[in-house]
Amino acid sequence: MLTEPEILDHSCIRAMNITKTFGQTKAINGLTVDISCGSRVALLGPNGAGKSTVLKLLVGLMKPDFGEITIGGYPADSSMEAKKLLGYLPEDATPYISLTVKENLQYVGAIRGVRDLDSRIEYLVSELGLQDFLSTKILKVSRGTRQKVSVAMSIIHSPKIVLMDEPLNYLDIPSQENVIQMLSQMNSTFLISTHIMSIAERLTDDVIIIARGQEIWKGKRNELRSLGHSDEPVEAIVSRMMKNVR
Repeated sequence: MLTEPEILDHSCIRAMNITKTFGQTKAINGLTVDISCGSRVALLGPNGAGKSTVLKLLVGLMKPDFGEITIGGYPADSSMEAKKLLGYLPEDATPYISLTVKENLQYVGAIRGVRDLDSRIEYLVSELGLQDFLSTKILKVSRGTRQKVSVAMSIIHSPKIVLMDEPLNYLDIPSQENVIQMLSQMNSTFLISTHIMSIAERLTDDVIIIARGQEIWKGKRNELRSLGHSDEPVEAIVSRMMKNVR
């Protein structure tokens, strides 16, 4: 089993004044994210707000043009300790299509140094209803099944810090419930990117809303509801905030 690094900071996820530009487009514009260990936070925003870019920066797949990012106190883009702490589910994740469901889980579990890997795989397969697909190659399973396998691969090592980009994409209602229940039982710090408020309400306690790469609001979910009328859907409140961003 790989040695698990110690978390050095009470902020498990910290990005200070980060900026990221693609050509003439400023995807992230002076954004600061500071998430305490043990928190469950939704990164909420419309399509194109910069949510996926934020996660890629936090994971270390990209470097910010400006600003600093640490994961558990370690530099996100250069530290092996940060990578060991993380579990990451990208948007539209695809497992290795030439491998079977079980082979995908065995491969990632081995790389991650999972102790008692067979038992861990058995648990994830049971929770996600993958029993009938263990010997089937990813190329031949549905998009929903691929998503369930991708979720399992992202948390197979029981990471202390989990970053997920639209984790319920492509899942039917029973599968969504299975994933929600499984993630709810994990004792990890979560940052979940989504543009769907109902997902944020089921999986997180705190919300960061961004638009055009900037933070426009952060706080508790119940505080967000209090910003509108008693009978106003929370989606309407969020939409009104986003319309005011220039």
